Amino acid sequence: MKIALFGSTGRVGKEFLNFVISDGYQVKALVRSPEKIEFNSALLELHKGNAREFHDVLPTIEDCDLVVSALNTDSDDTLSVSILHIIKAMQEQRVQRIITIGTAGILQSRTDPSIYRFQSSESKQRSTRAAEEHLKMYEALKESNLDWTIICPTYLPDGILTKNYRYEVTFLPFEGKSISVQDTAHFAFSQLILSKFNRQRVGLSY
Repeated sequence: MKIALFGSTGRVGKEFLNFVISDGYQVKALVRSPEKIEFNSALLELHKGNAREFHDVLPTIEDCDLVVSALNTDSDDTLSVSILHIIKAMQEQRVQRIITIGTAGILQSRTDPSIYRFQSSESKQRSTRAAEEHLKMYEALKESNLDWTIICPTYLPDGILTKNYRYEVTFLPFEGKSISVQDTAHFAFSQLILSKFNRQRVGLSY
């Protein structure tokens, strides 16, 4: 299996990359700064470029079996711009499966399931800008014909790998407070094989 990976120099992306390379997967990663990748492997093919540019996204996805995006909001509209390029490139290359890292803010609120968590009192974030970017990504995927899974972790500190966490479709697990970067990457890695949550958002926490 060959994976097209976006966001490999970010916090979750780095951990995910370690998992897949260690397990023998081939990876094509689009990176703005290849020097930030801390190891060399015959399984890793780096493409220098920007996910905001379709002409960089397309060759990254070419000949791959699935796409994983751990891109973050980058304090701008990179996420919502890049997902449109990724969807278009996947459709052109006939790649159907994509796993992305989202945020718990775009899950449904438990107190009022008609709204998102970031719109409710459940969210502790003062700014909704990042959640709104993730929502645009979700809406674009939902409108596509792709087989997508959006992994939605809550508060995401660096920590340790426990492989012991909770997950729930559409909602954040009850009273979920945090989930480490390492365990978030592990859950994403597990979905390469399990593929249980097709066209669903999955809340993730301890």
